[in-house]
Amino acid sequence: MSRILVVEDESHIAEGLRFNLEAEGHHVELTAEGEEALKRILQKREPFDLLVLDVMLPGKDGFAVARELRRAHQYIPLLMLTARGRPEDVLKGFEAGADDYLPKPFNLDILLARIASLLRRKQWMQTAGTTASNTAAESPATELESFSFDGKIVDFQKLQLRAREQTFQLTLMEVELLRYLIRNSGRPVSRKEILEQVWDLHEDTDTRAIDNFIVRLRRYIEKEPSRPVHLLTVRGLGYQFVPEPKH
Repeated sequence: MSRILVVEDESHIAEGLRFNLEAEGHHVELTAEGEEALKRILQKREPFDLLVLDVMLPGKDGFAVARELRRAHQYIPLLMLTARGRPEDVLKGFEAGADDYLPKPFNLDILLARIASLLRRKQWMQTAGTTASNTAAESPATELESFSFDGKIVDFQKLQLRAREQTFQLTLMEVELLRYLIRNSGRPVSRKEILEQVWDLHEDTDTRAIDNFIVRLRRYIEKEPSRPVHLLTVRGLGYQFVPEPKH
């Protein structure tokens, strides 16, 4: 049985979520405040398996809650709910550390499927053993358990990057962006392509959010983030991943 914390200040939505999630066999607890959710997860260290988090909350909103959890290295699977379904808001949620994002009003079957997917991913991460490293030429990145390049290793199951004798925990969206760039290494990838293929956003969207993701990935990957050799900017287009640069 999975333990799910629902953070939702609209009581009819919160109770509806509890009813349907409990019908699926989950244990569900409710709170209407982001501060309370942070207290229960970070201070009391209550063992929840998943967080369903509304954006529009009294006090700290969902974006702030997600950022604080990730800054504290708490990587509980996080599904964000909001009445604001604009692409800019979706990307803002991903930047804050959400693993998935669903606009209101949502289809119940889709919500349950997204939650089941996040819980499966958590289970995979917990049970994943030591994985063999691979190279891009051996298999597409979508099929890799891990990928090694220039002395660095990306573990796609554990959402981790090992570089410079450190292990960096990545968000799901950072991993998906890196996975896509690795799969397309050797060719420039446009920002529009990233929006459509990685985040499934097909409307006109401010692409600066992608630049922010790249900046974060460079901090993990590059020896000198201001002079990247792996995540290159292609002026006027987007980015290109180079696994083994010529030094």
